Amino acid sequence: MKHNRAFCVAYRGVNQRREPGAPASPLPFIKTAQKSILALLFCCSSSVFAANTWSYHQENDRLTNRAYSVALSPLPSRRLYDNLRLEIICKDNNLQVSVDADSLIASQGSAFDFEYQIDKNPPVTLQMKTFPDSKRKGYTEEYAKRIVDDLLTGQSIFIRIKTMIQKVLSAAMPLENAAEPVKHVLADCGLNPSGTTAAESGYSLSEFEQDFGKLPPERQQQVLGNIKKIITDAQQAPLIKK
Repeated sequence: MKHNRAFCVAYRGVNQRREPGAPASPLPFIKTAQKSILALLFCCSSSVFAANTWSYHQENDRLTNRAYSVALSPLPSRRLYDNLRLEIICKDNNLQVSVDADSLIASQGSAFDFEYQIDKNPPVTLQMKTFPDSKRKGYTEEYAKRIVDDLLTGQSIFIRIKTMIQKVLSAAMPLENAAEPVKHVLADCGLNPSGTTAAESGYSLSEFEQDFGKLPPERQQQVLGNIKKIITDAQQAPLIKK
């Protein structure tokens, strides 16, 4: 077997005397290189592990220097999907869900369609808006609580974004280890994983919408008529103080 000359020289005795004019032993360089390679491998393995899990962080806003908390989703496999990341944010006691992309989504401050699907449930389509200073990152506060409640019920989430140039960006992420960091962000905003009404009734708005969408049009009209009557009666009924 042939060996590289540099490595052969490196393994000579450390105390072996070097003849005058002979090149210096590369042993110190080899040892340094080995340490650097081991450190690099360790960092890479740590990064890969972190990229496959949801994580909780506390950051400072660069403009206002105000602290905020965020739960970051893992990055999807770039061999199968686009480079998208979900962020669950609590900033100034406001809950926010944002999506970060490497690709162009829309011009600053513009609305775009955001679709997500939990497990095999029917997909939900809503609108997000790009930040005033970004074309690749969008957010929603209006639907943030709904998205968070939904993702806490599943094992995986699939998301799609329709960009201004009619390109569709997509990604899939696991949800098995999302509960702890996401609930931590909710707690920072003084929120519970689900609303009081939904917890008492055991039937959330997202569950109702999913079941309602499965009904034929005639039954949907009947259900809407019943709901309208219930709401009208509730509005006319005197308020009972506990």
